[in-house]
Parts: sequence; structure tokens; C-alpha cells
Amino acid sequence: MFTLDFSDRRPIYEQIKDNIKEMILRGILKENEKIPSVRELAVMLTINPNTIQKAYRDLENEGYIHTVKGRGSFVTSHAHNLTKLKVLEVKKEFEKSAKTLKELGEEEESLILMVRNIYHGEEEK
Repeated sequence: MFTLDFSDRRPIYEQIKDNIKEMILRGILKENEKIPSVRELAVMLTINPNTIQKAYRDLENEGYIHTVKGRGSFVTSHAHNLTKLKVLEVKKEFEKSAKTLKELGEEEESLILMVRNIYHGEEEK
């Protein structure tokens, strides 16, 4: 369900947020579906509940989940659309950056290799 990489430079709470957003985008978590409680997820991942709480708070502030006191946290009805919009936004930023690199003389093969390395989590050589 959740994949955490403790060698990743990103904070754990960011990785949790990304995992939940990805599960929403892929339809694994559906609208109005209850997500694990802070305590349940902390036990499952063997990490501090405050880390989970930070991820959930951010997800709620961003509109991906909502919390009902005494019932838990749930995926919002519009979370899937938010994730799609974010993907489109990032793609536009990426396209702009790729065009800038091209204009600065970066070779096509170099750009392709850069993307491949990023995709596979490798450091640039």
C-alpha cells in the first residue's frame, strides 16, 4: 500500500502525501473512502504518528481529504480532479524547462537520459 524510502531526500511526510495522491489518481482510493487513521498508519509504517498527522493536515489543506471528528479521514469527492490538475501543471512546468534547456543548447539525448535517470531515481552523472 505505502512505499517509503528512508534514503530519499524528501521528508517522510511528503512521501506519505505522494503515496496517497498516487493512490487517488490510480483509483485505488476512491472518493469518500475512509483512509487509515493516524494511529493505524503509524503502526503499519512504524513511524511517529506526528509524521502521519503532518501529512494528513497538508492533504486536508490541499483539498485531498477531509476529516470528520470521531469518524476519521476520507478522500474528498474532488480529490481525483485535483491530482489530475496537479499532474497537468507539473507537465507544463516540465515542458517549459525542457524547452529552455533546448534553447540553451542541451542535446536531445542528454535530456532523455536526464528524464530516464530521474524516473529511475538515479543521480545525474
